[in-house]
Amino acid sequence: MQGTKVKYSIKDKLIMLSAAAALPFLIMVIYLIYALHNYSTAYDTIVSNMTVANTYNLNFKEEMDESLYKLVVGAATFETIKDDDSLEDPYVLIDELRDDFDKLMRITTDGESRIWLQILMRNIDTLEDKVGDIKANLGAENSYDANIEMLDNNIYIMTELIQDNIQYYIYHQTQSMEHLTEQLNDRVNTFTVFCAILLGFILLTVIVLTLMIVMGIIKPIRELSQATEKISQGDFSVRVKVDTNDEVEVLADGVNIMTESIERFVRKIKEDERKMRRADLRLLQEQINPHFLYNTLDTIVWLIEGNDSDKAVNMVMSLSEFFRLVLSKGREYITIQEEEMHIKSYLEIQQVRYRDIMDYEIHIAPEIYQYRILKLTLQPLVENSLYHGIKYKRAKGNITVTGEMSEGTIHFKVEDDGVGMEQEELDNLRKEIVKPCQDTGKGFGLANVNERIRMNFGAEYGMTIDSEQGRGTCVEIVIPAVPYEQAYTSEEEENMEEQSEKE
Repeated sequence: MQGTKVKYSIKDKLIMLSAAAALPFLIMVIYLIYALHNYSTAYDTIVSNMTVANTYNLNFKEEMDESLYKLVVGAATFETIKDDDSLEDPYVLIDELRDDFDKLMRITTDGESRIWLQILMRNIDTLEDKVGDIKANLGAENSYDANIEMLDNNIYIMTELIQDNIQYYIYHQTQSMEHLTEQLNDRVNTFTVFCAILLGFILLTVIVLTLMIVMGIIKPIRELSQATEKISQGDFSVRVKVDTNDEVEVLADGVNIMTESIERFVRKIKEDERKMRRADLRLLQEQINPHFLYNTLDTIVWLIEGNDSDKAVNMVMSLSEFFRLVLSKGREYITIQEEEMHIKSYLEIQQVRYRDIMDYEIHIAPEIYQYRILKLTLQPLVENSLYHGIKYKRAKGNITVTGEMSEGTIHFKVEDDGVGMEQEELDNLRKEIVKPCQDTGKGFGLANVNERIRMNFGAEYGMTIDSEQGRGTCVEIVIPAVPYEQAYTSEEEENMEEQSEKE
C-alpha cells in the first residue's frame, strides 16, 4: 500500500476557513479607515480655514480703520507707523490678508465659499487702491477734509465689505462642515447595516464550513479509534478506509500499513515457530505487545483531536519505522545504523507519551554504523531504563545511548539518571541475567539480550550492569567488531531475498 500524498492538509483547511472569515472584515476595516481618513482630512481643513477667517473677522476692520484714521489726523505717518506698537501698517495688514486668503482659495473646495473668496480678493485690491489715494493726498495742502471724506465714504465702507465677505465665507464653511457631518452619519449608518448583514452571512458560512471540516475529521478519527481498539485486542486484519486527502488519510494509511506489517509478521511467527529460538520468539512477541500498540495509537488519536497533526504524522512514521525494523525482512543480524534507527523510533514514540518525564540522547560513532549487531539488542535496554529507572523518578530524567569501537570490540552503554538500585537489588539482577531467559523470573528482557549475545558471539561477550540508588543505572554491552557483509553467507542472503519476495 502506497502512502497518501496530502492534497489539502488540516492546516490548509483551517487557514482557508480563517481567511474566509477574516478577509471580508479586513476589507471593511480598510475601507472604514480610508473613509474616516478622508473625512478627518476634510474636517481638519474646514476647521483650519474657519480659524484663519475668524482671526481677520475679529481684528482686521478695527485695526485698519484705526491706523488710517491716525494717519489722516496726523497722529502718525506712513514712515513712523511701524514704530508705534498700537498701530499697524495698512499695507502690511493688506498683504497679510491677501496672502492668507490666497492660501484659503487654493485649499477651499466648496463652491459658494470660493465665490465669496473671489469677491473678497477684489475688495482687497480696491481697498489697497483707496489706501494709496489717502497716502498721496497726505502731502498736499488743505487735504484734511478730502481725506476724512475718503475715509468715511471709501475706507470704512470697504473694510465693512471685507468683513462681510469674511463672515459669508465662514458661514458657507460652516454649512460645508454640517454637510460633511451629515454625509459621515449616513455612511456610518449604511456601514453599520452592511456590517450586520455581512456578519450574519460570514457567521453562517463559517458555521457550515466548520461543520464540514470537523465532521471530515471526527468521522475518520472515530473509525480509527474503533480500529485501534480491535488491533489492541489482537485483530490485525482490520483496515480503515479514509478518503479526506489530508493528514487523517495519511494516518489511516499508516495504520493500515502498520497492521499489514504486523499481520504478516504474526503470521510468519506462527509458521516458523518451531524453527525460531525460544528467546527470540518471546522477545519479538513482547515488541508487538498490543498494549504498546494501543497506547501509541491512542496517543496519535489524542494528537489529532488536539490539532497537532504534524506530531501525529511524525509519530505514525516512527511507529511504522519501529515495526519495519522489528521485522527486518527475517534477518537476525542488522547494521548498527539500523539498530540506532530502531531505538530512535522507539524513543521518539515514548517521548511523545512521556514528554514530561523523559529526554534522550544518542551518541553512536558513525564509523561503526556498518558493523553487525543482533537485532533487538539495544531496544530492550532502553525500554528497561524507561520503565524501571526514569518512570519512577520524581523529576524529569534522561536516557543516553553511546556506542564506540575499541581494540576490535564494540561497546554500547545505555545510561539513565533514574531511581537506580540498592546494592542487594543490583546483585540479584546480576545473578538473574546470567540465567537462561526461560528460567529467570525477573529481568527477562536483559537476560534475553545477554543470552542471545553469548549464544551468537561467545561467552567472553555480553552484558554488565552498574547502578546506584538515586543516581541511575548503566548497562554496558560488548560485542565483536564484525562488518555487516560478513554476517551472512551468499546462500543465506539469497534465501532471505526469496523469502522477502514471497512475502
